[in-house]
Amino acid sequence: MAEWVKDVEHFEEIQKKHKDFMVVMFYAGFSSNAKRGLSEVEAFSRDNKDVPAYIVDVEKVKGLHKRFEVKKIPTVVVVKNGGVLKKIEGVENSKFYERVVLGAKNPVFKKAVKAVSHRIVVYTGRGCPACSMVKSYLRRRGVNFREIDVSSDQRAAQDLVRRSGQMAVPQIDIDGSLIVGFDQTKIDSLLFN
Repeated sequence: MAEWVKDVEHFEEIQKKHKDFMVVMFYAGFSSNAKRGLSEVEAFSRDNKDVPAYIVDVEKVKGLHKRFEVKKIPTVVVVKNGGVLKKIEGVENSKFYERVVLGAKNPVFKKAVKAVSHRIVVYTGRGCPACSMVKSYLRRRGVNFREIDVSSDQRAAQDLVRRSGQMAVPQIDIDGSLIVGFDQTKIDSLLFN
């Protein structure tokens, strides 16, 4: 189970003990997202007891967030050899944390994940909030994609309508499969399963 950091001195001891690898969640009680994220990190920790996981309440333990350049709450940081290997801002589910953390911990797993590449095109339009959400979602996960703005590319817009039967944006083409709208479940199923 994830352990709470009591103060800076306690964190220093933890870092000495787990100098090779550990996971740290930066949390604050004022954030409803942090509360949701906490339950996911705790679930991750229960399922992966061999991974040292710690929680820093930024309201009680001052200054540690600056050391790791944490600007948003919640943020989960994967620390390897004292440095930040991965930084995950916002709330994710426990299985996402598992993929990222175990991929960072196990070089063989990491190489296998990197070997899988996808061809991703995000079709967007001007002034489309859902388009921005899709792009942000993919960037946070380190997914490379090409963007085509159909409001300025008529040929791409016509091709998209021909393929999907819809003019709506965003549409995400993942290896030839089209997803209309920001459907996180479908995106994850095509990219991460």
